[in-house]
Parts: sequence; C-alpha cells; structure tokens
Amino acid sequence: MKSTMVEKEGFAALVLRLRSEGISDLDLLTAVEQTPRSLFVPASSAENAYSSRTIPIDCGAFMEGADMAVRLLASLQVKPGQRILEIGTGSGFTAAVLGKLAERVLTIDRYRTLVTAAQGRLEKLGVRNVIVRQADGINGMPGEGTFDRILVTGAFTTMPRFYAEQLVSGGTMIAPLMVDENTCMMVRLSKTGSRFEREDLFAAPYLPLVPHIAAAL
Repeated sequence: MKSTMVEKEGFAALVLRLRSEGISDLDLLTAVEQTPRSLFVPASSAENAYSSRTIPIDCGAFMEGADMAVRLLASLQVKPGQRILEIGTGSGFTAAVLGKLAERVLTIDRYRTLVTAAQGRLEKLGVRNVIVRQADGINGMPGEGTFDRILVTGAFTTMPRFYAEQLVSGGTMIAPLMVDENTCMMVRLSKTGSRFEREDLFAAPYLPLVPHIAAAL
C-alpha cells in the first residue's frame, strides 16, 4: 500500500510540474500513469523515480529525469496506429509508455543486459506490442520498413539525414544533436518529401552514440 501511495504522490507532483511547462496531453499523461516508473528505476533510486533527476542504471547508462522523459514523449506527438522506432532502450520506460500510445514499437539497445531487463519489465506489465532487440542503432534499423516516429537518446555529431529513408512522408524524428563541442540540443526533424525540416527544442544531457553492439554486458 505504501509503495502505491508513493507512486501516486510522485505522479501527481510530476503532473503539476509538467502542466507548468504546458504539457497536459491527457492520453500521454494517462499512459505515464499506467506505467509505474518505480518498476524501471534501481531500488536504491526508488524515491527519485518521479523526480527531475537523472538516474544511473546498468552498463554506465542513465534514465532521463521523469520531466525530461515526458517532454521527449510530448515532443514526439505520437498518435494511435503509428509505428515507432526507439534507439536506446535503457530501462524500457519510454518504450513501455509508447506501447500504450502507438500500435507497434521497436526499441533497440547495444547492451544485452539492458535489453533483457527491459524485456522482463515489459512482460511484467503485460505490454505485448513492444519488441526489444539488441542491435547497433547508429544507422537506425534499415530493412525494418518505415516508421511514423523515431526517438533517439544518443547524440549525433552531424545531421542524421540518412534516417529520412526510415520515416514515412510527414514522419517525425526526435534526436539529440551536438551543435558544438560542449552543447547538445534536442531537435525535431520533420520529413518533407525526402528532406528534413529541423526545429531546435531544448538543451539535453546526452552523449554521442557509440557504434556496434557491446561485446560485454
């Protein structure tokens, strides 16, 4: 009972902060509420599950603070019936939320440890429309068809124009882009024809993407 109450209180506080930022999409907030974030954080960080703090997880990776995670999802503007590609599964939290908003989600990570743990959490929640794979996401997932939305949580050092082929016409990609040596900007790339239109959103704390699947972990 206590953990359920903590979960509800944490979510309520998060909603208040998000509304102050202008995020009030009911479908998105309902999906977040139905995805208990404490299930995805290490036990030692349970009290920070709904905080804005970055939370370290296995393999030297991290979870975005709850506020940042929902901001990213709000920026993606997912609609029912869409196919989503996520590069960087991490804990599996964003994939789980996306699974409640979209028709199908393919999420990949270079670390087997993270993939296995995320798959277990999704199964525990009964999420059936999210596929988790260990893969090298540096070039997306060519050969998997096109996606309506792509979310990337590792930074590119140059504009990832090659991803345009993996988006449907009118599709959207949210990704971090290193705009200089010390600054990473979250950008929204909207596909128009065969080209991207870029919109800078907000600064983000991501590191450049690492190629290849991990040899260990």
